[in-house]
Amino acid sequence: MGSGASPDGLREFGLRTVEAAAGRVGVVKPQVAFFEAYGPEGLSVLAEVQQAAQDAGLLVIADAKRGDIGSTMAAYAQAWLNPAAPLGADALTVSPYLGFGALQPAVDAARTYGTGIFALALTSNPEGAALQLARGADGRTAAGSVVAAAAQANAASGNDDGSLGDVGLVVGATTARYAQEYDIDLTIGRPPVLAPGYGAQGLQPGACARISAPPGPRFW
Repeated sequence: MGSGASPDGLREFGLRTVEAAAGRVGVVKPQVAFFEAYGPEGLSVLAEVQQAAQDAGLLVIADAKRGDIGSTMAAYAQAWLNPAAPLGADALTVSPYLGFGALQPAVDAARTYGTGIFALALTSNPEGAALQLARGADGRTAAGSVVAAAAQANAASGNDDGSLGDVGLVVGATTARYAQEYDIDLTIGRPPVLAPGYGAQGLQPGACARISAPPGPRFW
């Protein structure tokens, strides 16, 4: 685009992306790291771009992959899931691999503010499988435990009316096959599913249609 590697270039790219997306898609997912790389000015640009997206009627998933314990997780939840916060988004990607229970402040914030979280379950990076497909003493994979915990969280929020849960899952489209191979039911609790992997990461349009076809889970 010729906008240059700078906060101003980042702003131009972000706002032009919002303009192109508005009316054509429902959701945008800014990768927070690329804004953080420019320090406070970059985060200011992120806030501006997210606000522009929401003003244009788009949902914003902040791809920050936050995960910690106690008061630290609560602070992350307020920063990203409170609509009144400068960086408030409609949903946030989170890491459950300090234990899903550590995400409770984010689950609570999502419920309070009408926002949502997407917990990493089966990620598309090749390094992830060694951890995520490891089995515990009960025979369940780590990813399967995350999926089950997300389902419990959604049940606690009362989504038994058939609505999607507040807690979604990140399932790489290129690794979604592992769910069937390792008996991981991605439909329990009706989580929305964020499935990165299209294009440069290897997934082609036909495969997208296959993994998202009914009666499977809802992929975003």
